[in-house]
Amino acid sequence: MKIRHRAVAALPALLLPVAALAHNTWLQPSKTVLSTGQWVTFDGGASTQPFVKDHAPLRLDHLQITAPDGTSAQPENVSTGTLRSSFDLQLAQEGTYRIAIVMQGMSAMWEEAQQRRRWPGRGEAFTAEGFAKAVPADAQNLRVSEMIRRLETYVTAGQPNDTALKPSGKGLELTPVTAFNDLYANESATFRLVLDGKPARDLAVEVIADGIRYRDAVQPIELKTDADGRLTIAWPGPGLYWVNASVQDDHATPPATSRSASYTGVFEVLSP
Repeated sequence: MKIRHRAVAALPALLLPVAALAHNTWLQPSKTVLSTGQWVTFDGGASTQPFVKDHAPLRLDHLQITAPDGTSAQPENVSTGTLRSSFDLQLAQEGTYRIAIVMQGMSAMWEEAQQRRRWPGRGEAFTAEGFAKAVPADAQNLRVSEMIRRLETYVTAGQPNDTALKPSGKGLELTPVTAFNDLYANESATFRLVLDGKPARDLAVEVIADGIRYRDAVQPIELKTDADGRLTIAWPGPGLYWVNASVQDDHATPPATSRSASYTGVFEVLSP
């Protein structure tokens, strides 16, 4: 397999260590429906099951907070502990905020002298120059893969709006049909999953409610999107819910030949 090194675009390094990527990542807001001027606090982690603080803190290096007018908002009191990270946000504007961590990058794997090699290393960025230097031109069984992962949650001060929720058109994203912060137990909500801006058809989606430690089993809800990428969830009760979907395809950015994309959202469902 021949790769044109000069065609490689610089991309940020993967934002989570390899060990954390094998676990479920989550962002847990203290509340999602508030008044303008109020504060909300967030916890984040990577764990065996969503919301269970038992493995590692969520890295906040590339935390993106989009305010209701589309500008960037800044977190305050950012802290990283042993099992969780946390930060606060004051809702200075009326409308809906998107709080997201976007994990994007490439990795190369090949064989050299009968040993498996991988580049870049943890904390390193994938660049054209680094790829040309680290990966031999005649690398055997070379595989270059791209990853795009989104972890998001949403909070609204006063009346909701959707300026902060516009999709980027890259990777797997969720768009509202039912407002993200207008969710109630024993009612159904409809969302739409898009892949590169197009409907993500017939895609498996897993929904898990908080409180796993106090149940006999995880009890996930297994769903699929329809032909238009729409997903309807009937919330069985109030609380926080973790919604996850992923896809693998060959629509990668060169020199990658395969891509994995995932979306994870955390939603608060209120009592009627």
